[in-house]
Amino acid sequence: MGLETKLIDARKLSLDISKKRLKNGFGDVVLQRCISYYRSLFLGKILDNYGIEAINTSQVAEVCGNKMLTTMLLAKAGVPTPRTLVALSSESVLAAADLLGFPVVLKPFTGSWGRGVSIAKDPQTLDTIVELREALPNPLEHMYYVQEFVNRPPRDIRIIVAGGEIIASVYRIAPKDDWRTNVARGATTTGFKPDGALSEMVLRSAEAVGGGVLGVDAMESDNGYTVHEVNNTVEFKGAQAATKTSIAKKIISYTVESVKR
Repeated sequence: MGLETKLIDARKLSLDISKKRLKNGFGDVVLQRCISYYRSLFLGKILDNYGIEAINTSQVAEVCGNKMLTTMLLAKAGVPTPRTLVALSSESVLAAADLLGFPVVLKPFTGSWGRGVSIAKDPQTLDTIVELREALPNPLEHMYYVQEFVNRPPRDIRIIVAGGEIIASVYRIAPKDDWRTNVARGATTTGFKPDGALSEMVLRSAEAVGGGVLGVDAMESDNGYTVHEVNNTVEFKGAQAATKTSIAKKIISYTVESVKR
C-alpha cells in the first residue's frame, strides 16, 4: 500500500517515562500486535500517556484482556451473554455453580487460546479444579469466573471487526474429542455471511468495549446468539484461510483512516 512502516519488538523496548516527552520513532500511529496481555497493556498505557495514537487503545486492551470486565460491559450494553458469576474465593464457588446448574465452565480472568478453561460436570470435579487452582501462587487463580455451559453446535463464531465494519466471519469447528473451538487447539474454520441480527449484535459488542480492531466470539444457543468474548489483539490465520478478503489489508486501511480522522 506504499506505507512507511517499522516493526518494533515490544520485548526489546526500554522507555524513559520520567521525561515530559517520549523519544520513540513510533510514527503517526501504532498498530498494537503484542499478544502478551500485560506487556501490551503497559505499553499501551505509555503510548496513551504521551499522546501517541495506538490501535487498539490501552483501555480497550484492558477490557478485552479481562473476561470479567468484558462481560460486564457487554451486559451493560444489552448484548446477550452466557450467564456468568464471579466467586471471590474458593468458599463461594460451589454456591455459584449451584445457581447456574452443572455442568459449568471455569475460565481464567485473563488468557487466550483456551488455556486454563475447564468444564466441571459435577461438584466433585469442581472441587478438584478448585483445589488445583488454590495451590497456584497467583492470587488471580483464587477468584473464579464461572459461566453456564451453553448448549450449542460443535462450533462457535468468530467475527473480525475494524471500526464499524465486519471484515471476516467464520465458524470455528471444534476438533474431535474437544469441546473448545480455538484454532490454536486444532479447530477448523469455514466462512459464512452473518445475518442482520448477528451483525448488529457483533457491532454493538465491539462498540461496548471501546471499538477498534477486534475479534468478537459468539455462540448459537437455544435462545439465539450470545457473545462470550471479545479479543483485542485478534489473531486471524484461521479466519484468513476461510475467506477471500485480505484481513490484513482491511486492518491497515482502517489504521490509516483513523490517522486521517
